[in-house]
Amino acid sequence: MSNKEKHNDKKEQLKEEEIETQEIQDSEIPQEKAGSSETDKVQELGEKLAELNDKYLRLYSEYENYRKRTNIEKADLLINGSREMMKAILPVIDDFERALAATEDEGVQLIYNKMLKILEQKGLKAMEVKGEKFDENLHEAITRIPATEESQKGLVVDVVEKGYYLNDKVLRYAKVVVAF
Repeated sequence: MSNKEKHNDKKEQLKEEEIETQEIQDSEIPQEKAGSSETDKVQELGEKLAELNDKYLRLYSEYENYRKRTNIEKADLLINGSREMMKAILPVIDDFERALAATEDEGVQLIYNKMLKILEQKGLKAMEVKGEKFDENLHEAITRIPATEESQKGLVVDVVEKGYYLNDKVLRYAKVVVAF
């Protein structure tokens, strides 16, 4: 074979390879386009799913916070819902105590004890402050008197009006006399 023939054979071979390459490329283009659109759809659906999942999680989280908040509010209402009623009854208790100090009537004593027991079951508790150190978070100083002894300074010497707790929260501050 001559050089010319070899050269022509190579040209033909190259042309055939080009044609095959072109055919392969032509056949791949529609598949790529089809694959590309399917990939786009899958990606679009994935994004939509992520967006909906995010919305769902936010909504669920918001609902859980709402549920917890309302449960706390309900519990607070149950515990402290009677706060205003208890405040309104405290002057009646004070009157009972003054009546008991003035008389020895057993009927009044029985009614007072019964009422106090019921209120204690509902969370009312009297403050025991006489002889304790003055605490501005629990006591309201009505007046100050000079201390007879050095050890009495800063202590509550007398209680003018009792203080009360309702479920371990101060309902009414004790009005006291403090030694200085």
